[in-house]
Amino acid sequence: MTAADAALAATPSALPPLKLAGREVLPIVQGGMGVGVSAHRLAGTVASLNAVGTLSSVDLRRHHPDLMARTTHIGTGPDAKAKINAANLEALDREIKAARAIAQGRGLLAVNVMRAVAEYAPYVRRACESGIDAVVVGAGLPLDLPDLTADFPKVALIPILSDARGIALVLKKWERKGRLPDAIVVEHPKHAGGHLGAARIDELADARFEFERVIPEARAALRALGAEDRVPLIAAGGINTPQRVRELIALGAAAVQLGTAFAVTEESDAHPEFKRVLAGAQPEDIVEFISVAGLPARAVRTPWLENYLRLASKLQDKAARRGAKPRCTMVFDCLAQCGLRDGIAKFGQFCIDHQLAAALRGDVEHGLFFRGAGRLPFGTQIRPVRDLIAFLLGEPVAAAA
Repeated sequence: MTAADAALAATPSALPPLKLAGREVLPIVQGGMGVGVSAHRLAGTVASLNAVGTLSSVDLRRHHPDLMARTTHIGTGPDAKAKINAANLEALDREIKAARAIAQGRGLLAVNVMRAVAEYAPYVRRACESGIDAVVVGAGLPLDLPDLTADFPKVALIPILSDARGIALVLKKWERKGRLPDAIVVEHPKHAGGHLGAARIDELADARFEFERVIPEARAALRALGAEDRVPLIAAGGINTPQRVRELIALGAAAVQLGTAFAVTEESDAHPEFKRVLAGAQPEDIVEFISVAGLPARAVRTPWLENYLRLASKLQDKAARRGAKPRCTMVFDCLAQCGLRDGIAKFGQFCIDHQLAAALRGDVEHGLFFRGAGRLPFGTQIRPVRDLIAFLLGEPVAAAA
C-alpha cells in the first residue's frame, strides 16, 4: 500500500460510513464481475482502501494455471465435472486468501455468487469456510441463503434485488427463518451491466425500478419490521459522479455499488484489452439482448456479439426443432438452466462461459464484454482504484498524466 493509499483509507469521509458486518467502512462497494474480472487483486485493493471489495465466484480456476492444467482434456463425464468443480472451489479459497493478504485487515471482502449457477450452494459454503466477510447473491431470489449459512452467523448476507416486490418477498421468507439481510443491493436494470433484474428487455426502463421509488418503498418495508436502521440499502447502476452518490444517500441509500468503473481500473484482474474495450465503448456500442439464462443482458457490441445477434433468431429456431437434445459439452458449475444446453428456444443460444473467458483474456473477436450503460467516471482513462474511490467521495483527484 502506498502512502497515498494509506492516507485515503484513513481519511474521514464527508459521507456517513456504511455499517456492515460489525465494521464501519466507506460507503463504496465494488460489484462482483465474472468470469474472473473481479478476483483477488481488485477486491483486495478495494478493501485495502477501507471500502467493500467483491470477488466473483464463477470459474476462478482460470486465474490459476495449475488448476487449468488439471482440468483440461479430461472429457465430459461425471468424473470430469467433479474435478472441475473441485478446482473452482480450490480457486475460490485461494482467491479469498490472496485478497485478504492485500486488504491487510482493512475494509470488507465479499463473494458474489449467482443463484442461477448449478454449484451455488457449494460456492456459498466454501466462501464461508474460507473466512469471507459477506456473501452477495444475485441472478435469482436467494430464499435459502440463511439455511446455507446457518453455521456462519457472522457472515453478512446480501441479496441483490431490483424492485420493492422482490425485496418484500425476501424479507418475508427470511424473517420466517429468523434472519434478515445484513444489507440489500438495489440494482437498477436500466443502467447495470451483465445479467439484469427484469424479465424482458422492454421492462428495463419500467418505473418500478427507479431508485426514487424502490428505496423509499424498501425502507418502508424494513420500517414495518423494525429493521430500517439495521439493513442498509446499497444502490447499484448508473452511478458515475460524486453528486449522484450524494443524491442517493440523501434518498435513503447507505452506500453505492459500481461494477464497470472498477472493471477498468489498473487493479482489475482482467486483461488490458478488456479494460480498453469497456472504457472505449460509446453509447451506440452497448446493446441489450437475451442471454442464455433467459434474462436480459447488457454488453459491448463486439464482433462476436454482432455476429451472434445477427444469427440469434435462426439459432433459436434450430433449438426449437432440436428440442432438449443438448449441444453443450461444458460439465462444470455453469447455469442451472441454459438455453444452449437445455434446448430452450426462447433463451440465448451460446456458451456464456466460453465467451466470458475470452473477454477475460482480452480476445475482442470472441469475447462477451458485459458493461453498464452509462458514462464512466474517467471516460476512456484507466486509473487506479484509489482515484475512483476518491472521486466518488468528492475528494480531489490528480489529472491523468
